Amino acid sequence: MRTMGGFSQMKLAVNFLTIGLVILSLPCGSYTEIPPKPPGSVTVLPPVKPAGGPQAFPDAENSNLPVFTMDYARIQVPFEVTLWVLLASFAKIGFHVYHKITFWVPESCLLISIGLIVGAIMHSVHEEPPAVLSYNVFFLFMLPPIVLESGYFMPTRPFFENVGTVLWFAVVGTLWNSIGIGMSLYAVCQIEAFEVQDINLQENMLFAAIISAVDPVAVLSVFEDVSVNEQLYIVVFGECLFNDAVTVVLYNMFIFVADMPVVEPVDVFLGVARFFVVGLGGMGFGVIFGFVASFTTRFTSNVREIEPLFIFMYSYLAYLVAELFSISSIMAIVTCALTMKYYVEENVSQRSCTTIRHVVKMLGTISETLIFFFLGVVTITTEHEWNWGYIMFTLLLALVWRGLGVLVLTQIINPFRTIPFNFKDQFILGYGGLRGAISFALVFTLPDSIGRKKLFVTTTICMIMFTVFIQGISIRPLIEFINVRRTNRNLETINVEIHSRLIEHTIAGVEDLCGQWSHYYWKDNSVPTCFPSELMVRLKFFCRSTCVLDFPVCSLCIFVAIVLAVKAWVDILSRIQCCVPLSYNILMSGFYFPLCPKEMYSPSTVTIHPHPLYDPYPHYRPLYTRTSSSGVLFKSS
Repeated sequence: MRTMGGFSQMKLAVNFLTIGLVILSLPCGSYTEIPPKPPGSVTVLPPVKPAGGPQAFPDAENSNLPVFTMDYARIQVPFEVTLWVLLASFAKIGFHVYHKITFWVPESCLLISIGLIVGAIMHSVHEEPPAVLSYNVFFLFMLPPIVLESGYFMPTRPFFENVGTVLWFAVVGTLWNSIGIGMSLYAVCQIEAFEVQDINLQENMLFAAIISAVDPVAVLSVFEDVSVNEQLYIVVFGECLFNDAVTVVLYNMFIFVADMPVVEPVDVFLGVARFFVVGLGGMGFGVIFGFVASFTTRFTSNVREIEPLFIFMYSYLAYLVAELFSISSIMAIVTCALTMKYYVEENVSQRSCTTIRHVVKMLGTISETLIFFFLGVVTITTEHEWNWGYIMFTLLLALVWRGLGVLVLTQIINPFRTIPFNFKDQFILGYGGLRGAISFALVFTLPDSIGRKKLFVTTTICMIMFTVFIQGISIRPLIEFINVRRTNRNLETINVEIHSRLIEHTIAGVEDLCGQWSHYYWKDNSVPTCFPSELMVRLKFFCRSTCVLDFPVCSLCIFVAIVLAVKAWVDILSRIQCCVPLSYNILMSGFYFPLCPKEMYSPSTVTIHPHPLYDPYPHYRPLYTRTSSSGVLFKSS
């Protein structure tokens, strides 16, 4: 019975794909569209048949109302785009009818395979694919939904706990791969046997930046299925997201440099400066639009129908404004999504929140599906330039530089991490560097001024095919074989949340005693401690009722905070009758630091007994006893 059920499911999936192919095989404009009018606004009518017979078009003398007409040229573009989206949707439905297919084969592989089939059919009937993947279409319509989905569904808490590692791999790792692969390919081009001496250094660096964009969609889906450790998941997820932003910045910069005959040293420094200006500028625009979106949703309680509209419009506006000023639009929309997500979901209704989540996910999935689908179609229908030496060396160098980069960067960052990456994690980080939609779209939108554009397109398609099919399919067995650290991804309850917050505050206190600061310390001390607790309660209530953030987010809050703080400290000082006894906290290095006011006024005697298992320097830390009455530290015997 199970075999018959599986056979019926596979048959149903094949039927879905057949229906999609039949829909796509409808007239696509090349044979049925009405020919365009010639210049001069002259209307060409078909020959008039004898009187009494059916006429193709009514003439001036016999202007009868036509019963049936067809104007395909008017609806050609939206009609074909709708058919492509519908076919891709049918393909996804067919994949998930039989779950064992998507369990072992990534969805991106299946989409590329369907695209190859459709491309073969179109090539056999001499049909050209629709020219919808242009530079403006990709960067203005297809890329924003993909990036917005990644930024909006970014796990916020794990991301900020590992933000240093994520940026380290995304920024430094991308620069490492781009420079390493570009210089190595330029050296390969100097070999006369490969016949690619005409590719200069600038074009090799441009191509290296394109293939440095990682898109581990298949790896992330496997990570979610097998529940790998949270640190590995968030680093791969964050690197994929911010790596795209760095890649697009390098792409635009090398496009400009590729047209320069000679690159001066000053151009290199200007390029480095532009790199930081573009990245930081994109983050600034994203934060601004995220705050504006959060503030706007506080006043939409009476018009719940348009709440989701503000989220999409402000996100897209951040992207477009960043493009207007030629800064990183990906960083802008990602930062906007990260900034507004928490506050927007608190302000809007539950139905609007659900709508936002589903629409963001739908738009991102459709865009990425279409890109992988077009990848398969273009592989068959596009004219390629084959140079096996250049292609094979590109694949080899990409794997080598990716592995070396992960190994070197991990050895540098591990001493600064609480949970370092072991060798198994490093292997998965290096092996999971798949190339995908971003690399294909960037190389496909290269300007025609690049002499070897066809070779770059062919090499990129070969790399995507190799990484998606070989590495994407084998990543699950490898994770199972080497037994990567797993995590318990159960649903968090209120009990788990309470204990997590308690542990965070406890760790922050222990770090304060030890003189070590981490993200727990900064999170626990995010609000200045120079204000009395009663003042902070009033100020937080005031900020919650006027702003979208706690403290401080606007100049009014800062001004009120300063005024109330001065007034509170004047009241406190006026009530003091004597000097506060001096109290100190001694560290292992022998330096003294003032204790907090609560410890100064504590009537009990505090004895510090470091546990030998948790004390990193047991031989250098004696036991100390402090009496708060005198404020003096005494060494215990």
